[in-house]
Amino acid sequence: MKKLLALASLAVVGGAPGFVAAGCGSEKAVSLGPAGGKTGSTAATESTGSVPTSVSLEVWFLDGEQLARQSRSHEATPLVATAAMKALLAGPSPAELESGLDTSVPADTKLLGISIKKGVATVDLTSQYQSGGGSLSMKARLAQVVYTLTQFPTVRAVLFHLDGEPVSVFSGEGIVLDHPVGRADYEDLLPVISVDKPVAEARVSSPVQVSGSANVFEANVTVKVLDENGKVVGNTFTTATCGTGCRGTYSVPVTFKVGREQRGTIVVSDDDAAGTGTPPHQVRIEVVLVP
Repeated sequence: MKKLLALASLAVVGGAPGFVAAGCGSEKAVSLGPAGGKTGSTAATESTGSVPTSVSLEVWFLDGEQLARQSRSHEATPLVATAAMKALLAGPSPAELESGLDTSVPADTKLLGISIKKGVATVDLTSQYQSGGGSLSMKARLAQVVYTLTQFPTVRAVLFHLDGEPVSVFSGEGIVLDHPVGRADYEDLLPVISVDKPVAEARVSSPVQVSGSANVFEANVTVKVLDENGKVVGNTFTTATCGTGCRGTYSVPVTFKVGREQRGTIVVSDDDAAGTGTPPHQVRIEVVLVP
């Protein structure tokens, strides 16, 4: 992937730098800086010079019964929230399906509009969004939308409309949705370890800041940087703000050294408390290591 740069200066809306319109007729703005959600990431632009050509966004699918974040590249647009939602509704790619990813969002669901006010994104979807599936499927599809939209720091929560009408009770499962919902409402669908930064395919230099959330034994989190040959070129340890039955956040700089630009992997794991030689949980993020 080409060079990634934060979209801090993609557009100017209402005289304020670093903001772009949220989507579908919204008069509000969405910043593409660090995400305001608890486990969000930073949207970035792919550029060959001073003019941005594409934006990198995240969409959330499912890996089994857990949320799984994937990256999408989209032509540079002021309608970033709309672009992210449309990418979500398009579903996993054939390669992602082959790898085991899935979605609970019905394939015929359409986006009717998005507006943002005081940190709440109101998303309007067609009524197909609530068709089929049981309670887990309904909860998962709500979480997919919430996590996809709250990647933007000016979106803290999401309010749902169907066919233009506010939703008070969602689907035949009777899920109450008469209030905005945020990431904390669906934390139980996250994997044991979640990595927010860096995002996949990011170009990173030393020290690289690695952050996310985890619910692991004694809150212990290990971070390793591997070079293109799988050799450990950086290694550190930190603790999350909570662990062993509760989810906490972590953030730690990792120093590494490589002689030239190359592909690499950041591995975040918990402790091998059982002494098996392999930690019970780990997340691997493919990146580009820059000297």
